[in-house]
Parts: sequence; structure tokens; C-alpha cells
Amino acid sequence: MVQTTQPNAAGKDGSMTRRRIMSGMRPTGRLHIGHLVGVLTQWVEFCKTDEAFFEVADLHALTTAFEDTSAIKRNTTELVLDWLAAGVNPERCAMYVQSHIPEISELHLLLSMITPVSWLQRVPTYKDQIAEFGSEIATYGFLGYPVMQLCDIAIVRADTVPVGKDQLSHLELGREVVRRFNHLYGATLVEPQGTLSEFPDVPGLDGRKMSKSYDNHIEIADDAATTTKKVRSMITDPLKIRRNDPGRPEICPVFALHRMVNAVRVPSIAETCRSGALGCVDCKSELSTKMNEVMAPMRERRASLDEAQVGAILSAGAEKVRAVAKTTLADVKTAMRLP
Repeated sequence: MVQTTQPNAAGKDGSMTRRRIMSGMRPTGRLHIGHLVGVLTQWVEFCKTDEAFFEVADLHALTTAFEDTSAIKRNTTELVLDWLAAGVNPERCAMYVQSHIPEISELHLLLSMITPVSWLQRVPTYKDQIAEFGSEIATYGFLGYPVMQLCDIAIVRADTVPVGKDQLSHLELGREVVRRFNHLYGATLVEPQGTLSEFPDVPGLDGRKMSKSYDNHIEIADDAATTTKKVRSMITDPLKIRRNDPGRPEICPVFALHRMVNAVRVPSIAETCRSGALGCVDCKSELSTKMNEVMAPMRERRASLDEAQVGAILSAGAEKVRAVAKTTLADVKTAMRLP
């Protein structure tokens, strides 16, 4: 079973220890407020309390987008712009591109030599994603992507990885590979612990989970007018047709978003929705106003940055990561008695 850690666990002397956190995202396009609520707010806090490494996983993007790679470079810039807009501090973490760290790929090759195929085939998401994307993605690289995920973590010797419940099997496989390596060659690699993160399901415009694939999302980069237009289009309680009809806020996507950006008003909104005093048009209007208020400083930060600044941040991050990665790879080769 994957062990989980708590933020800033106390050391033996009672002092708080800093964890080494590693996390990343595939560059598949601009991020939406679901990413903001579910992941980026945590990343902002990690920068304050821990040693953090945040990766643009461009090689992982190839597992499902190998036929057309034309958007990966631009998506990398957009992704980092969204990270910065959300308040992730590049001076308190390392932001870098996976393919800019060649040690990751070399470590992947070495660890793949000791990873049984049967371990990879039992990962629950393997068959699920083939069913979703089609058999054409059933490549050698796709089968082995959990090993590369491990290498992303192991190369920086991260001890803590924030994961959702659906990713626990990936992390446990990685931990098994680390244990096997250390058993064969001596204690060399860090066995990462998972910190179980509850990523809330943020509802989209149509009530389903917010997702780019459903085209029901509100992007972090959307301007105020676009955000307002999207909020106005959201579905609400289908039984609340007229203003005075009693509503059921617990099933309404608009109310769910109020919980995330307008918490102080939630009790009043719930009460007036149920009584019928609050109409859906007014409820959406208040949500869009509050959402634009929350997003305004993020838009300002995003607009103040350009591609050159993003490149400089990623270059500095890669330099920091490679300093760690070279040492890790050298230790692995020494343990394996390679020349």
C-alpha cells in the first residue's frame, strides 16, 4: 500500500521538516478553473513550505499525441503562464520541461530493464485509456509511461508526491520498482511517499465535470466578458424554471462554483434559492461578478508576462534540476556497476 505523509511532518527534535515535492502536468492546452481549485492552489502553498519541483511533462504528452506534436511547444508556454498567473512562485520552486532533462530519459531506460511487463499491464488505467483513445496508442512508450512517471520523481529524489486516488496505483508501481532496484543494487533511490490530495470535482457549464474534452470549461486566461458569457450559459436546477420556483442548490453547478469563489455568501444564496426569492439569472450574475473579481489579479499577472520570460524561468529551472539529476544518475550507474 502507498504510504501517505502529512505536510511538514515534525522531525525527531520537534522541528518541522521540509519535504521535497514533485508534481507535473502534460502540456495539452490552457488550464481551467478546475485545475486552479484542484491543483494550483496546492502548488502555491508547496512553494511556501516545501522544496518544490514542477514539471511540464512534454514526453508524456507523446503517449497520446505522437501523430501531431505541433501544439506541444505553444502549449508548454500557455501552461507555464497559467501556473504563474495562479501565483506559483518561480523563485521558490523549479519549473522545467521534462525533455530538457535528458537524465530522466536515461534513468527511464535503466529502470525499464528491471521492470516486469506484467507489473505494467496490471495498472488499471492502461486498459481504460486504450479503450478511451483507441488501440493505436498501445505503444511500447505508452505501456512504460508509469516507469517514466517514476523517473520524473526519482531523478530529483523527491520524497513526496501529491496524488489523487486514481493515481495511487501508479505511485505504488513506482515504489515497487524502487524497492526492487534497491534490493538488487543497494539503497540508492528514494522511495516516494504519496500525500493524498482531494481534488474536488469542479462542475462545468453543462453540469458534468469541468473538462477541456467536454468543452464546458472556464479558462484561467478567459477575459471578464468571456467568463460572464460562459457563466450565463450554465445549466441550473431543471425544476427551477421561474424566479419564484423553489430551487435545489445542492444539485446546481452554479451553486457549486459559489462555494469555491464566494464562500461567505453561500448560506444566504442557499436559503434564498430554496425559498424562491433568488432567481437563476441573479444567481449567475453574482457568480460571474465574484469570479471576475477573484480572477482579475491572475489575468493581470498573465498579461504582464511574455514567452521570453517563460523561457528564462524554464531555463533556470532546468539548470537547478540537472544539478540534482546528474548526481542521481551517477549514483544509479555506480550502483549498477556501469562504466
